[in-house]
Amino acid sequence: MNIFVLFLFLLKAVATSFSGFASIPILRADLVLHHHVLTDQQLNTAIVVSRATPGPVALYVVSVGYMVAGTPGAIAGWLAMTLPALIIIPLLLFAGRFVTHPRVRSMLQAIILSSGGLMWVAAMELAHGTVNDAVTVAICVVTVLLLCTRKVDSIWVILGAAAAELGAASVHLVAGL
Repeated sequence: MNIFVLFLFLLKAVATSFSGFASIPILRADLVLHHHVLTDQQLNTAIVVSRATPGPVALYVVSVGYMVAGTPGAIAGWLAMTLPALIIIPLLLFAGRFVTHPRVRSMLQAIILSSGGLMWVAAMELAHGTVNDAVTVAICVVTVLLLCTRKVDSIWVILGAAAAELGAASVHLVAGL
């Protein structure tokens, strides 16, 4: 895939999602389903790698770029991830005066709700490829319940899920890793 085209796909996903993981359905549709330059497994891996490392939530866009086109793709992902933030700063200075206006507040609430919906859809699509046995279903249920009822840092959830999967594999409840 052409690096500039990859950059445009990544930029479209980041700029239209308003939240880190809300761009997953857009990236999946463009890169996995339509152009077939990425697999669901690679997308899952990019997300896990970015959540297990420090940095912004949307850092997985850099990993996606790398998986599609190597180092030039990672650079395209980094540029796509940072460009909207650099553009929005002057806009926020201008729009900050109107943030108390009821229409502006309603618009921001709509953006937040739509981002939440996009993230939920992305999670469900990615779960189809990974939640495929009793152990992963249990991990998924426990994780959702834990995150909905407690304030837990995501790194502990990731590490706990990894430990549960490794434990299940060690007693042959799931296929070995």
